[in-house]
Amino acid sequence: MAIFKLKKREIECKIVYYGPGRCGKTTNMEYIFKAYKKQVIGEMISVDTEGDRTLFFDFLPMGLGTIKDFDIKVQVYTVPGQVQYRSTRKLVLKGVDGVIFVSDSLAVRREKNMLSLKDLQHNLKEYGISIFKIPLVMQHNKRDLAGQDVPVMSVEQMERDLNRQLKVPSFPASAITGEGVGATLKECLKLTLLSFKKQIKSG
Repeated sequence: MAIFKLKKREIECKIVYYGPGRCGKTTNMEYIFKAYKKQVIGEMISVDTEGDRTLFFDFLPMGLGTIKDFDIKVQVYTVPGQVQYRSTRKLVLKGVDGVIFVSDSLAVRREKNMLSLKDLQHNLKEYGISIFKIPLVMQHNKRDLAGQDVPVMSVEQMERDLNRQLKVPSFPASAITGEGVGATLKECLKLTLLSFKKQIKSG
């Protein structure tokens, strides 16, 4: 839920990168942190859990404009993907305004992608949020592995598996090269701001 800071004239919103373990959430964050260095406020903070990490940093996106003369400040988070960190994932989702679901293009991770999406739906529901209503963008990561020696799913296959019902914007990407990373984040920010504007009008 967005936080309105009246004294600073800021709206603080929270974007969470979600997805199975080792799908590239951290690599996305690291790419954004470096590529948009001028818009990042402070350092990237890492909370280590055994075998995985939760990362976050504050981000002041340029060119987003204002809402009712308030600047937009974004907190960007990742969640640990491994199954055993379910409680941490749920905690990180608290107060979320927009979600980027990062799926893994490797064929061996097909089931893990689907389980992680179900996990997201379940955790959002526990906060009274519908996965069909929250600003959500999908990123099909590791497209740079296509054509190499490892079996990689087609984007069409991944869309059928993960996005047939949701019908949310989706981007093929490579967090290693940066392809699709900025576009994914921009789309999620755009949807989140539209959601804020609707809330303000209805409120």
